[in-house]
Amino acid sequence: MTRLRIAKARADLIEGVRRWELWSVLGWHDIRQRYRRSKLGPFWITLSMGVMVGAMGVVYSELFNMNVREYLPFLAVGLIVWSFLSVPIVEGCNVFIGSEGVIRQLRAPLSVHVLRMMWRNVIILAHNMVIYFVVLAVFGLWPGATALLAIPGAIIVCLTGVWTALLAGLLSARFRDIPYMTGTVMQILFLVTPVLWSETQLSSNIRLIAQLNPFYHLIESVRMPLLGSVPPLATWATALGVTVAGWAVTLAFFVRYRERIAYWI
Repeated sequence: MTRLRIAKARADLIEGVRRWELWSVLGWHDIRQRYRRSKLGPFWITLSMGVMVGAMGVVYSELFNMNVREYLPFLAVGLIVWSFLSVPIVEGCNVFIGSEGVIRQLRAPLSVHVLRMMWRNVIILAHNMVIYFVVLAVFGLWPGATALLAIPGAIIVCLTGVWTALLAGLLSARFRDIPYMTGTVMQILFLVTPVLWSETQLSSNIRLIAQLNPFYHLIESVRMPLLGSVPPLATWATALGVTVAGWAVTLAFFVRYRERIAYWI
């Protein structure tokens, strides 16, 4: 029985990836529907993020007594990566609940719904990256070839987004309080994760708290290369370790409860 469940779960994930045309088209459709009849379309995402980065950059650089030229790129990349990391967790809570009608009426891999949501956020990330290049141009910065190291970091963050969304969706289908709890928890994590502030601003006694935060290492695996620095080995190891461990736990839950999702929703 266990082997059969493992085979079905594996087949679900493999078939979901193979149907990339389906979830990629649906992801684009979600974006188009959200900004239907809008002149700027998805670039409203970029505009709103850009305004927030600009406003917060000026204010917080004064509060932290930091040079705007150094702080604004740090803040811009931090907010962009945080959004790409946190939104799939929050949206993942409703990834199966929101697709109730489709799941019950059509035979399709459950992983398609997660990949659809993740692809939608990849598109949003691409739009938000315009802000990064604008900031580089304004301040005359260029990270050089080091920026290429952000690619493996982004892949790790993307894989983390998939497993967190899959796990959150599964648990939320069973326990409907989780979506509300997740929103609160993510707000707290945003404040205690070095997104608006740098861990170097903390005293040595408290700095360990930030360094033990897995979100910090996931963000730094992308942010540091984009700012021209090479992430330390500990950052890569922690980010990769969190991804592998998270997938192991998620697959265990998915194998055990995949067939119950249709009944829970």
